[in-house]
Amino acid sequence: MNTKYSDLINQTYYFPQEEFKLNKDNLQFHNIDLMKLVETYGTPLKFTYLPQISNNINKAKSWFRKSMEKNKYEAKYYYCYCTKSSHFEYIMNEAFKNNIHIETSSAFDINIVENLLEKGKINKSTYIICNGFKRDQYIDNIARLVNNGHKNTIPIIDNYEELDLLQAQINGKFKIGIRIAAEEEPKFEFYTSRLGIGYKNIVPFYKKEIKENKNLELKMLHFFINTGINDNAYYWNELVKCIKVYVALKKECPTLDGLNIGGGFPIKNSLAFEYDYQYMIDEIINQIKIACDEAEVDVPNIFTEFGSFTVGESGGAIYQVLYQKQQNDREKWNMIDSSFITTLPDTWAINKRFIMLAINRWNETYERVLLGGMTCDSDDYYNSEQNMNAIYLPKYNKEKPLYLGFFNTGAYQETIGGYGGLHHCLIPQPKHILIDRDENGILATEVFSEQQTAEEVLRILGYNK
Repeated sequence: MNTKYSDLINQTYYFPQEEFKLNKDNLQFHNIDLMKLVETYGTPLKFTYLPQISNNINKAKSWFRKSMEKNKYEAKYYYCYCTKSSHFEYIMNEAFKNNIHIETSSAFDINIVENLLEKGKINKSTYIICNGFKRDQYIDNIARLVNNGHKNTIPIIDNYEELDLLQAQINGKFKIGIRIAAEEEPKFEFYTSRLGIGYKNIVPFYKKEIKENKNLELKMLHFFINTGINDNAYYWNELVKCIKVYVALKKECPTLDGLNIGGGFPIKNSLAFEYDYQYMIDEIINQIKIACDEAEVDVPNIFTEFGSFTVGESGGAIYQVLYQKQQNDREKWNMIDSSFITTLPDTWAINKRFIMLAINRWNETYERVLLGGMTCDSDDYYNSEQNMNAIYLPKYNKEKPLYLGFFNTGAYQETIGGYGGLHHCLIPQPKHILIDRDENGILATEVFSEQQTAEEVLRILGYNK
């Protein structure tokens, strides 16, 4: 009978896959020996595989280049990195090896931009797209960036008042964009996004406040919907409405030459994940071109703001199963050496599922289990995979430690989890290592941060000032 864990995976999915394969009965991720990481650094452990950031950036740039060539689309494509997905310097250093641009969300982002400029990671030609609701410090920082000569800074107007606030701080002429307030899916509890300006109000707003203003140059229309870029009627309907606004605005505003379609590319959340990126880009580019050709206006330069797509697939977490609790006839709880709430908060907050696989013991029999975290919180658990209503892992054996990997966790988890701060039940933040590969393909690892200590936590709490 096929009772081994490896049999289960092979029967359920196409395996091995591009990033996953076996070496005997141990899992490898991008040819990284994960058990060697465990033996070297211990668990719980977080890691970032830096080359995957550049891999995904260049995949997207290639898809857009092919689509524009195919559709004879006579404009440019600009890949922007959405900083809120992960602000860490090691992420920025890797991302900006690839001639890309940057999208910001709040005031401190501008301080990061200034640091990157000072260190030569970006330059005066880099586009700085400033999204988000802007008040006080954010306005001040944007103004400082523009006043210091960074003319490719484009604040995206989110509400009517922002225009006056920016003009009061910025000297002379500057570029702006306008964000469309998209209509949300019918299942949402609200109808219209809280972000941006309504479809019907954008052209009148331009005519009243921008058209005759010598200090303003409208360059971009910004469009993004919360559910991301998906092949469904809702997305295509919203895109068509956005393109109609662009065409109407372009006829009034000759300087408008950019359409920002936001982020929203999904990342792999299961071994059964399927998504045709090239097809989606082809359809988007084709629809924009058709509408502009019919209206006899120039097609816009395309901007994207991929965050999760840039960094998500670079991250992972490894845990050890410490103990198994048989709670009743049906429930076996494998208790891990960390907490889901604190280290993978999206599993708790929005019921997000990541790829979860055993790291070792693939050639042993499996069992159905639930995974429990270390906090004394009933919500600290993980109970199913993206396309399965259960978790199956090699059988617990006290004499043979079992290790689990969660993959494609590189976006948002550190900032939502409060990196460097306090965590639920004071469960310590895990050790984090960076993994890189040189021009000869040789792997190198380094510790970015050690596991949090009691002294560090007590200092935050005010005990050891």
